[in-house]
Amino acid sequence: MGANWTSDAGLFRRTVEGMIVIPETAASSAALETASEYLSPALLSHSRRVYVWAAAYGDEHGIKYDAELLFTAAMFHDISLVPEFDSHTVSFEEAGGHVARVFVTGAGWPTERRDRLAEVIVRHMWPEVDPADDPEGHLLSRAAALDIVGKNVDDFAPAFRTEVLREHPRLGLTDEFLTCFQAQADRKPASSAAQAIQSGLPTRIAANPLDTP
Repeated sequence: MGANWTSDAGLFRRTVEGMIVIPETAASSAALETASEYLSPALLSHSRRVYVWAAAYGDEHGIKYDAELLFTAAMFHDISLVPEFDSHTVSFEEAGGHVARVFVTGAGWPTERRDRLAEVIVRHMWPEVDPADDPEGHLLSRAAALDIVGKNVDDFAPAFRTEVLREHPRLGLTDEFLTCFQAQADRKPASSAAQAIQSGLPTRIAANPLDTP
């Protein structure tokens, strides 16, 4: 089990320069560079937070995960919400999986690892992912839900959440994210984004305690 992320907010400051934010691999650095070129500031900051929430939760609960795989998935999980990679035929998470797969093919990842990356990104929209079957998918799904609607926000102490938000601020994510999801829902009524809108995402996202000062 890793450090006690729920109780010592200062640990976040000390690990910003270490593995918790950017795994020290060429693929991770390139993934961040690519995400920074295409994602808006709000979506990029969201992706950075998602990795921090996911990695910290995994460390705290003894979930063994592949940091490079998890970080790359976090950087690309929303990439197909941006116009350059938007798809008019498949759900954004499926399209994002394809984009990420192409990216890591260029990075030299083998076929099985490329498939895993795409799988993790698709599964981040699942309501539940079994950590025994897919630790990275579980962590990404849980972290994304925490950041967007505040689900399981009490996984982390308020002081730690404050440190994360100070390092990676929300930058108006709520309005931008809802606009993106509504556009997805309007064009793809059978998509996961449409299902989220229909199931009350606007209400849930408005109540996210991470947006409360």
